[in-house]
Amino acid sequence: MTSDDHPELSGYEPLDAGRPLRSPRTLLIMRIVVVLGLVALIVPGILTSVQVATTTAANACSVATARYYPGAVDFDARFELSGPGGFGWQCYAIDLNERETYVVPLGIIPSAPRAPSTEMPV
Repeated sequence: MTSDDHPELSGYEPLDAGRPLRSPRTLLIMRIVVVLGLVALIVPGILTSVQVATTTAANACSVATARYYPGAVDFDARFELSGPGGFGWQCYAIDLNERETYVVPLGIIPSAPRAPSTEMPV
């Protein structure tokens, strides 16, 4: 088979490893598009998780403050690396003099407070 029989194959060498398949500019554009795509997939999930955790911590802290410190005028739920309750969300009650009193740890993933058990231990 000669290249005269198939002109579309002229210049083709099956194992030409010296020549890249795509230009450096195309590779750069492809890498940028992939990185932007990954960021567009990951960042909204992180932001949503942080927003849900913040709202849940505020609601749980509100309930805990109302139960344990009914005289408090406000509450503060915040994420701390090394707070009184350890790593995670912490709840503080704020009194009339704007003093903060530690209420309860809410954990790394805050959840709604559970009602106390009314069963008698056996």
